[in-house]
Amino acid sequence: MISPQQIFSTHQIIGPHIRKTPVVEVDGADFGIETARLVLKLESLQHAGSFKCRGAFTNLLTRQIPAAGVVAASGGNHGAAVAYAAMRRRVPAKIFVPSVASSTKIRQISDYGADLTIAGERYADALAASEAWVAQSGAMPIHAFDQEETLLGQGTVGLELEEQAADITTLLVAVGGGGLIAGIAAWYEGRIKVVGVEPDLAPTLTRALAAGRPVDAEAGGIAADSLAPRRVGELVFPIVQRHVSATVLVSDDAIRDAQRLLWKSLRVVAEPGGAAALAALTSRRYVAAPHERVAVLICGGNSTAVDFER
Repeated sequence: MISPQQIFSTHQIIGPHIRKTPVVEVDGADFGIETARLVLKLESLQHAGSFKCRGAFTNLLTRQIPAAGVVAASGGNHGAAVAYAAMRRRVPAKIFVPSVASSTKIRQISDYGADLTIAGERYADALAASEAWVAQSGAMPIHAFDQEETLLGQGTVGLELEEQAADITTLLVAVGGGGLIAGIAAWYEGRIKVVGVEPDLAPTLTRALAAGRPVDAEAGGIAADSLAPRRVGELVFPIVQRHVSATVLVSDDAIRDAQRLLWKSLRVVAEPGGAAALAALTSRRYVAAPHERVAVLICGGNSTAVDFER
């Protein structure tokens, strides 16, 4: 388990290197839902386009980095974040991504100056290739979700959100490997309801909770490059089991609709994984009670794949 005090200390370290991303309060009617007011935390405006920079900088600023630099496996966003943080810290970085990674994210990683290798079809393939590189090179691995430093960095989203919207009672968070939701849940420690949202075609946390342990799940769908690592992390799971209230599954069509609604109503660009949490509300997979004060984390904006004007 990680503690709120550890997350607070982490925020003190990484604060000068990350953006305090804004929150916006909107009328639920703008998104066709009954919730009177809705708080959106726009982590899509973070450096490198997602919350992942928090965990990346935490690793680079709190661990001893060898001459060989750092290595990461990623569906795209974690790789872009590690590449960005390494560029800013002038550290060599090698990033492994699967072929499912979007061209936008692949281009980002290269633009930040990292050495990029496409390995296999899914995240698990890229992870295996990165582990082989660690053994060969001595580079420092930065795990996308199942590592204490990564969890602590992602938990700073919760710290910031509580400062910005102290009255929320419910937070919807998209889930891939679970680092984001676990970090946030560790910050709040049950003081609010935290709900995980996953694609129907990548029910990683839902399967784990049903089994009582991390297990393999399907890894497909429109958000496969960010929300489909096949299984949640071993460090992630006990935190989620203790502090996350429920999970909700959403369809690919609902995610696309949520992307378009964000663009139409706010001119906010969100990638599929970034819009998944909102899709739980707009598709009625999660219906808020009248007393709930709901917040949604828009966790990533690295997308050019959707025609938002349609």
